[in-house]
Amino acid sequence: MLEQLSLLSFANGGWGSALLAGALVTITLALACIPLGLPLGLLVALAARSKRRWLRTGATVFSTVFRGLPELLTLLIIYYGCQIAAQRMLAAMGYQGEVTINTFVAAMIAFSLVFAAFSSEVWLSAFKSLSKGQFEAATMLGLPKGTTLRKVVLPQLTRIALPGLSNNWLSLLKDTSLVSTISLVDLMRQTSLAVSVTKEPMLFYAVACFGYLFFSALSGRVFNFLERYFSRHQLSAKP
Repeated sequence: MLEQLSLLSFANGGWGSALLAGALVTITLALACIPLGLPLGLLVALAARSKRRWLRTGATVFSTVFRGLPELLTLLIIYYGCQIAAQRMLAAMGYQGEVTINTFVAAMIAFSLVFAAFSSEVWLSAFKSLSKGQFEAATMLGLPKGTTLRKVVLPQLTRIALPGLSNNWLSLLKDTSLVSTISLVDLMRQTSLAVSVTKEPMLFYAVACFGYLFFSALSGRVFNFLERYFSRHQLSAKP
């Protein structure tokens, strides 16, 4: 038992440092998708509500494609497709060298698109729960549409959408394990390497389970805090 636990040490011969580095890659990748995926999902939801038909059609196509494709297939298409496209574009300009796309960037783009597609549905549901009277009241007060969206609509949308967005975040966190297929060394990749070397699958897979459960539990605490923060005005208004 002690010999097995020594495999998790941070000293020479232990896998503690490698697993920790992989866990940092996992959480960093998931967090890096938020600044791109979350606003993009909101924009797709706004496009789906637009009076312009081409915007609604584009939003529907985007949501259908990236919600319908398996995440692994999206990842592989983005990773290899971007390399092929860049190679051909540069070849047309006379560059004959090999083009490689950073695996982290490719994974971030792929998962951001998937996260945006799923979060757009959450934003749309939140829009439907808002009363039309609020938009009419903002118009009567002479508020510009941008101010209405930013000051009146968005805070309420965020409060309503947070439970759904938390589910999307947990799915995103789990989907990051797929990046091992493009040789990005995340937690699952390091775990697989450790298992292949030490022949101790249960030990290292248990550590990986603990890592993902820890991130999930921590995420739950963060979302609980955010829900209380965006609901603070409602709580203060209760007698």
